[in-house]
Amino acid sequence: MSNKNIVSISLMCKELFLLIVLFFFLAEPSNAESLPRKNMEEGTHLFIFSGQSNMARFKTKDVFQPIVEDEFGSENVIIVKEAKGGQPISRWYKNWKSVNGEMPESTGDIYDVLMEKVRLAIKDKSLASVTFFWMQGEQDAKVSQGEVYEESLKGLLAQLQLDLQFNEINFVCGRLSDFGMDNKKCPHWMMIRDIQQSFAESYSNGAWINTDDLNDGLDKKGRDRQNALHYTVEGYKILGERYAEKAIKLINGK
Repeated sequence: MSNKNIVSISLMCKELFLLIVLFFFLAEPSNAESLPRKNMEEGTHLFIFSGQSNMARFKTKDVFQPIVEDEFGSENVIIVKEAKGGQPISRWYKNWKSVNGEMPESTGDIYDVLMEKVRLAIKDKSLASVTFFWMQGEQDAKVSQGEVYEESLKGLLAQLQLDLQFNEINFVCGRLSDFGMDNKKCPHWMMIRDIQQSFAESYSNGAWINTDDLNDGLDKKGRDRQNALHYTVEGYKILGERYAEKAIKLINGK
């Protein structure tokens, strides 16, 4: 065989080799395609619920839980709730002080019960996200402590971040309804309502829920209520839908 033919065959082999390498390079899936679905396989999504009576009456299993489990997988969802009616935010925020600078003998006791539940629920778990749902403010509006409410919300969030060692906590606030807007027994109702909304809007991982339409209709005793303190049977179901929608958007970064 001539030298010319040998050179020609050699060049053909090199070209074939390059084509094979190029084929496998293009056929290999990209890194983005090989990654698991976001928030589905990279840890547990923790949902914490706390607050006063409307939170106490809210049942996470009815609507909220099925929606988030469908989104993230039931094995990736943990839900913890601790709520008690008629309580001021001082029973959650440990450094709370009144508008006069006074501090109660005991603060943060409900928060401690809540966090003990959380610690037990997340033991040995890797957290992909933490979402905190807050439904409270009626009592502070009633006793005219609205002027320290914003600072209390910030302090409560900081407590959670420190205790959970998780900075990017999603904070979803159920804004006070239209029940006490003209109610002289709750002089700071509008102040706290506005603070809840502005706090949620100013916090990068925050959101607020409109509850003005949740307290009109039939309650659990079949009574027709309008602008009631507590929500209707249907109202609590809608609340669950809204909570789930906000949480999913915050977690998925939408």
